Amino acid sequence: QVRLVESGGGLVKPGASLGLSCAASGFDFSTYTMTWWRQAPGKERELVAAMVNRQNYAWYEDFVRGRCTISSDHAANVVSLWLNNVTPEDTAVYFCGATRRRIIPTNTTLVDFWGQGTQVTVAS
Repeated sequence: QVRLVESGGGLVKPGASLGLSCAASGFDFSTYTMTWWRQAPGKERELVAAMVNRQNYAWYEDFVRGRCTISSDHAANVVSLWLNNVTPEDTAVYFCGATRRRIIPTNTTLVDFWGQGTQVTVAS
């Protein structure tokens, strides 16, 4: 049974750092591309970052590049996302997704498995 379980969301102050984790099970983690997405109220789900595990290649969307780090722990089957200097515009539900494709998924239809999401609210 495939499971993706996100953790680490909550209330974060502007300018602070945010750390999220996604524990994966039920599939071969090392061969999948792991992704983080977010969806703000009234908006479409958008890709934040991706890690092509086969190639240890990290990719970031422009709006987080330079303040974001994605990493995979292959021993624990966990993909993590760190986001620095957060702003209220980073408020969203953050989702972990996995795709068996060795590509950066440009839309949600290319994601095979989803986590349930974790709420992140940036406010003072």
